[in-house]
Amino acid sequence: MRRYEAPAKLNLALHVFPPRDDGYHPVRSLVQTIDWCDLLTLDEGADEDTFEITGLEVDPEDNLVARALQEVRAAAIVPPLALDLEKRIPPAAGLGGGSSDAAATLRALADLVGVDDSRVAEIASGLGADVALFLTGGTLEVTGIGELVAPARALQSVAFAVAVPEFGLSTAEVYRRWDEMEGPEGEPISDSLLPPALRGGMPMRNDLLPAALDLEPAFGDFISDLRSLWAGAVSMTGSGSGCFA
Repeated sequence: MRRYEAPAKLNLALHVFPPRDDGYHPVRSLVQTIDWCDLLTLDEGADEDTFEITGLEVDPEDNLVARALQEVRAAAIVPPLALDLEKRIPPAAGLGGGSSDAAATLRALADLVGVDDSRVAEIASGLGADVALFLTGGTLEVTGIGELVAPARALQSVAFAVAVPEFGLSTAEVYRRWDEMEGPEGEPISDSLLPPALRGGMPMRNDLLPAALDLEPAFGDFISDLRSLWAGAVSMTGSGSGCFA
């Protein structure tokens, strides 16, 4: 039996650019994976494939674990597996839980059957733009449509508070609203409000925040309450609805 962590991520900065001809939006993002994790357990002693999701309620049809397994099976012989995914990261929160689950599955299967790194990276890019960053983890600069990942200077002496409202936000709908609003920029956080490790670099703003606020009226109140509670600047991760300080 093997157990793997699938960490959440925070987009500390997310700069979005107008869509390409194929409809995808180029981005530039500073990303940090964090301690909040889903847990994937893999048992290769099974008689047949099983896949169980426990914890938070999610739609198994939308989960990328089964798709990751299917793609690896197309490249290598994989024995019957019992997979258990303990969901702790809320969906539709911009925390990347589904992509991280896929990356954990790819790491687990690569360890099990010896799939090489280049093939794993190729499968990851086909599963979703965010999957690649979870194969690396840590502090990262992400460009392209999310598939180009490079290590950034690791953050030191920084902790994050994270909160997720009761409602989620659809990534596709947030990007669509951003396009309808003609691509607004988010308001950057002043360097004076940032920890020293984040000052003087990429502007700490999320360009999707104006679209998320326009799409979900209750979101503005949620962020306002967090700012009062935490007595500091609050930002959104990804396309929301998760927030952090």
